[in-house]
Amino acid sequence: MPRDDERFMREALELAEGAEGAGEVPVGAVIVHSGRVVGRGANRQIRDNDPTAHAEIVALRQAALELGDFRLREATAYSTLEPCAMCAGALVTARLKRLVFGSRDLRFGAVRSKFRVADSELLNHRLEVTEGVLAAECVALLRSFFALRRSPVGPSAQLP
Repeated sequence: MPRDDERFMREALELAEGAEGAGEVPVGAVIVHSGRVVGRGANRQIRDNDPTAHAEIVALRQAALELGDFRLREATAYSTLEPCAMCAGALVTARLKRLVFGSRDLRFGAVRSKFRVADSELLNHRLEVTEGVLAAECVALLRSFFALRRSPVGPSAQLP
């Protein structure tokens, strides 16, 4: 694992924490090119009323604008959660070199859990995939978010 993977995943985790604070599912993503972050994203489907506003898509859009090219050939994406089919497809379409993610998504993950979109031999581009970077932190953030929403007390109750 490259030594910067944890550093960039920590930045993605900070973005995920910001999404949580806004009431969004806490997922964050960064796109790194030539050692610098060129795209940042956090889930914002609720805020934007946009079903495509996943952290990875937001980060990809920002990176493409920053670099002036929708092909991000030498870039690496860092996501706190295994990308869904839409996001994995977008990463392939953008021709990223690498994907690093923290936690698997057993329900919707399209990189390892349900499908293998990012490195499928059926597609014309494949990404290197590294999983499990800061997985414990990524899982803990998601678990606490959903536990609070599923508790009988609820997120808006006043606790003593």
